Amino acid sequence: MYNPQDTASSNDLIQQYAPLVKRIAHHLMGRMPASVLLDDLIQAGMIGLLEAAKKYDATKGASFETYAGIRIRGSIIDEVRRGDWTPRSVHRNGRRINEAIKKIEGETGRDASDSEIAAEMDISVAEYHDLLKDSVESRLFSFEELTSSDGEDTPGQQVTGDDLGPSIHGEKNAFKSALANAITTLPEREKLVLALYYDEELNLKEIGEVLGVSESRVSQIHSQAAHRLRGRLRDWQ
Repeated sequence: MYNPQDTASSNDLIQQYAPLVKRIAHHLMGRMPASVLLDDLIQAGMIGLLEAAKKYDATKGASFETYAGIRIRGSIIDEVRRGDWTPRSVHRNGRRINEAIKKIEGETGRDASDSEIAAEMDISVAEYHDLLKDSVESRLFSFEELTSSDGEDTPGQQVTGDDLGPSIHGEKNAFKSALANAITTLPEREKLVLALYYDEELNLKEIGEVLGVSESRVSQIHSQAAHRLRGRLRDWQ
């Protein structure tokens, strides 16, 4: 039965958390190609906020802000994937980087350096850095989707209530474990960039100030970390 109080409550939530949509959209914008408009991300995020306001269940244990944040991020990423603004050349070069990293690290048993990757691809280091800058495959994973250290579900899993079969749950958990282990093997600077970006939610400019490097260099480090992880997790793809 229609309840006007429910509608009023949803409208209050939407009004209160609209700034959260903008903050998340700005945060994600740093990893999008130039053709993506901020307004499009905000619009997609608002759809996620609307869904959150309709479906939020306080008895699940997570705060509305936590639940809404997951819905907003998911809605924005879904919109980007549907639009697929990425040129085919970027996807192709991304695969070349992944393969070069995997080959070098398989042969040497250590982290591949920028110069080694560039040499394997038969390009200059500057050209390699340009490819990293163009790459938009950097959202390999979402840290909030990883299970906590004690093995319990994250707030996102608790509130969404996905009823997956045991085999799917097992596969997801195995991948999360492999991903978490792969992250620990990254070079220290790459691990730090990922931690500052995903855990502390700093933007690229703020991370650059922490590390004492340019915003574009942070973007390169972030992208290279993602490519390195893709190479190390190739068997899962």
